Parts: sequence; C-alpha cells; structure tokens
Amino acid sequence: MAKPNKARLIAAALEARKNAVAPYSKFQVGAALFTSDGEIISGANVESVSYGLTCCAERVALFKALTEGKNDFRGIAIVAALPGGPTPCGACRQLLAEYAPAALVWVVDANSPKIVREFTVRELLPEAFSLFGRNTD
Repeated sequence: MAKPNKARLIAAALEARKNAVAPYSKFQVGAALFTSDGEIISGANVESVSYGLTCCAERVALFKALTEGKNDFRGIAIVAALPGGPTPCGACRQLLAEYAPAALVWVVDANSPKIVREFTVRELLPEAFSLFGRNTD
C-alpha cells in the first residue's frame, strides 16, 4: 500500500486546476486523489449556468476514480486561489466520508502552494451520514 506523496499530489492538483471550466465564477479548483496503489487521479470543477448542476473538483476526481474501478484512497489535495486553501463543500465532504474515509485531505492556496493545511475526513465531517443502506451486521 503506497503512502501518499503530499508534494506530488499538490503538484497534480495545481496542474488539474488549469483544466477547470469556470466561465461564470472564474473560481478554478483542482483536485488530485491518491489511490492505495500509488495512482493519482485528478479532476477540476465544471460549472453550469444553472449553478446547482456545477460539479466540484473533488467530486470529479472521486467519480472518475470510482468509475475506473478504484476504491481505496489515501489522500486528496485540493487547490484554488483562496487564502488558506479551499475546504470541500458539504456534498464533497459527504462523498469523501463514504468513499475515502481514510484519506488525508490537503488544502492549498494556489498562490502560496508551500502553505498546506491538513485534515482527516472525519475532522471535516464528524459523524458523517455513511452507514445508510449498508449491511452493518
């Protein structure tokens, strides 16, 4: 099981951010997800004029990884030009709690990429709604 390389993951998120589709807000976000086998899967936010249809970079990366058969994640880096870095929204926190509960979460301001804040998924969403529909016996 590979241990996530924080610097490599942040670099991948910075690169992914360049592919953001944010014509309305101009707020570009990149995310890079690290699998247990050492693979990095990235994503960027995609906006719609109907904001509710917009998809965050974290979800793009997670959905891409899941639909490629990946299911064991060790880290995710999220990058945007925002002081302190962008923390995941509630929907992204819920999905990370369901599909990447063991992942470390690194948030980074794209303008100061050497300053990194680290969280666990549990810190971001304590008592997540994650057991519904699963056999817990």
